[in-house]
Amino acid sequence: MASRKTPKNRDSGDKYSVLLPTYNERENLPLIVWLLVKYFGESGYNYEIIVIDDGSPDGTLEVAEQLQKIYGEDKILLRPRASKLGLGTAYIHGMKHATGNFIFIMDADLSHHPKFIPEFIQKQKEGDFDLVSGTRYRGNGGVYGWDLRRKLISRGANFLTQVLLRPGASDLTGSFRLYKKKVLESLVERCVSKGYVFQMEMIVRARQLSYTIGEVPISFVDRVYGESKLGGNEIVSFAKGLLTLFATT
Repeated sequence: MASRKTPKNRDSGDKYSVLLPTYNERENLPLIVWLLVKYFGESGYNYEIIVIDDGSPDGTLEVAEQLQKIYGEDKILLRPRASKLGLGTAYIHGMKHATGNFIFIMDADLSHHPKFIPEFIQKQKEGDFDLVSGTRYRGNGGVYGWDLRRKLISRGANFLTQVLLRPGASDLTGSFRLYKKKVLESLVERCVSKGYVFQMEMIVRARQLSYTIGEVPISFVDRVYGESKLGGNEIVSFAKGLLTLFATT
């Protein structure tokens, strides 16, 4: 089995902080953490996982506390908040406690598989990119588990953003990315959007600031447990946010 591989020893001095914002992810959190520990362990990179739970009523924080006991406080950091305050503020909160010089952001619902993490790191090192973004729309990237309606919404949203914003990246709405910490701090300070538009604005602002962007094809898989948080309100908010960015960037 892959988990029996001898870990490699990486002495580059780099450390990778993984920010995991969570809300009602008690079923998914143990598996995503296990996979992160597995792939970081096999690749030999120094890492930490920062769980930012926004007052989940399903007991996500209690599960995270058990995971911390299993894997250690040096690898699993818990930085909970009292209520659901938004993705952007979750990243800001997590970054305050991150000790790595690189930061991964990804979903905790198993949509983003940690097996791609070594590819992100390799890509970043190849071009010394300021950020590396996972893409569903280039190379062998793809989406699995979505119905036709969801695929059409995603493709349509991405097409509109490409036409209106010309961002220099093929997948603006994805949220599996690797940033240099100082770059992420700079971008978050400038972003004003919330929800699904936030990830899109991050790429647009990166282009404005002439940050370099690399891409890694990824397979996006619909969440295993729990309900999708995409609804009519989010689609309307996305449309408003897109028009705002078009008018102001």
